[in-house]
Order: sequence, then C-alpha cells, then structure tokens
Amino acid sequence: MKYSKQRELVLKTLQQNMVHPTADYVYELLKKELPSLSLATVYRNLNQLAENGMIRKIEGLDGAIHFDHNLEKHYHFICTKCNKVYDVPYDVAPDLADKVSAQTGLIIENYDISFKGICPECHKKEFH
Repeated sequence: MKYSKQRELVLKTLQQNMVHPTADYVYELLKKELPSLSLATVYRNLNQLAENGMIRKIEGLDGAIHFDHNLEKHYHFICTKCNKVYDVPYDVAPDLADKVSAQTGLIIENYDISFKGICPECHKKEFH
C-alpha cells in the first residue's frame, strides 16, 4: 500500500480515539484539521486499512460500521444507553470459539462477539 498523508491521519485519528469510531466520526474529527477532506476519502482510506489488515472493520454492533485499531483478539461490549463500544479482554473466555466448534461441529473461521448492556457510567447516572 502506497504512503498517503490522508491515510496516515485517518489511522492516527483511529488510534487516538478508543471509541471504535464510525467513518462519520473520524471525518468530523479530521475535517477541522483538513477542511478539503471528503467523507468518501475517509471511507476509502478506512476500507483500505482494513483490507490490508492494519485495522478491523466491525459490523453488526449498532447498525453502523465501526473501525477498531486493536488487532488483538478481544470481544466487545456495547452500552444500550450511550452506544459506547468497549473492549472486553479475550482471556475472559479464551476458548469460547473452540467450545462452540466442539459442541456444534461448526467450523469457525472468524468471529466478532459483542455483549450488550449498560456501562458503569450510564448505570451510575441512572441509579444515583
């Protein structure tokens, strides 16, 4: 993949925003720095980064496509109140995919597991 200043900025923005942002979110952050940047350019660069294995494309969290710079195995938690996406460490259930395969005979090639509920911040707001 050829070097691109815009792609470098997109990746840097993704790495600095641990919220598993959407392309729209990345665009909103970057257009302050690069007013001539288009949303299509952000989408194209995020997709190229994902295709080249530099980031992960996450679908099915909340209806939007999110992007994750964390390439380590992990799960996700989505707050149903604020829609924030949190990483859940893989070692919480490291053999989950193996257990599913063993019990069902399904051959798992890839997975993205998400939990949904209320994050501590929203829980505190709701009950205090």
